[in-house]
Amino acid sequence: MIQNGSGKSDLLNLTNDFLEYLVVTKNRSILTIADYRHYLNRFLDWLDQNHPGSQPSDINMETVRQYRLYLAHFRNRNGVPLKRVTQTYHIIALRSFLRYLLVQRDISTLSPDKIELPKPASRSVSFLNSEQLERLLNSPKIDNEMGLRDRTILEVLFSTGLRVSELVHLNRDQIDLKRKEFSVRGKGDKFRVVFLSDVAAHWLERYLRTRRDTFKPLFIRYSGPVDVRRDGEKMRLTARSIQKIVENYAKKCGLSLEVTPHTLRHSFATDLLMAGADLRSVQEMLGHASIRTTQVYTHVTNKHLKEVHQAFHSRNK
Repeated sequence: MIQNGSGKSDLLNLTNDFLEYLVVTKNRSILTIADYRHYLNRFLDWLDQNHPGSQPSDINMETVRQYRLYLAHFRNRNGVPLKRVTQTYHIIALRSFLRYLLVQRDISTLSPDKIELPKPASRSVSFLNSEQLERLLNSPKIDNEMGLRDRTILEVLFSTGLRVSELVHLNRDQIDLKRKEFSVRGKGDKFRVVFLSDVAAHWLERYLRTRRDTFKPLFIRYSGPVDVRRDGEKMRLTARSIQKIVENYAKKCGLSLEVTPHTLRHSFATDLLMAGADLRSVQEMLGHASIRTTQVYTHVTNKHLKEVHQAFHSRNK
């Protein structure tokens, strides 16, 4: 058991041990580790400022209560508060860390089971209808390489339902345009096969024909200095760049709702379900570990099902 020491440095060392444990034993992804490090570092900084010298045994329910209040009132440099779901992620990370201390290291601390998580709010799904999709997909001007790349990005996002993190990691040699499919590594390092629509395959082929480089990434930037090292890895578009591309075209074509890459993922799932696809198949294509995650889309199709009932049931006039 840890005795009196330098407080934050002890907890920081234990946090690093915990993150290594997630990598080696739990096989968590790099993105998950980065998130956990961010959440736990925020807790350690807060603890050091408000309860300097604290050891694991000093963490109690009052500590957690104060920390939750801090998260609830937290504002970033632009004055933007933390979303409720982000606050919950902080507490989930803290609970996981405490469980590691108790179970894996036999270090006395607060039992994570005493920390209740807030009941998640019912998720609302934002998606585009067919008219909005056409406006968005047709908004890039394709008379130059950048516009052609952007049109291809939009088409691939809607065709595949990829997460933005999955899209940015795609390489040219992954894509089989003949079979119109490729494999991606999703959450939890799980692989799945992703399928391209005929239209998305057409735009991908057209975009790749314009490429005169030998860079490995599928989607590259056209601004800033050219960096040919490591097969052009530094030329790869970032997730933030993809988000800005989608947001800019949504504004350009006059869409009133906020549109993100995840909106196109929602639109992909909704499009399949409204056309009659079963939930299990959509789950597989989205890469959801649990069917419960996919069920968030079912209420979206209720209006469609009501219209079908109204049109075809024999007792309706």
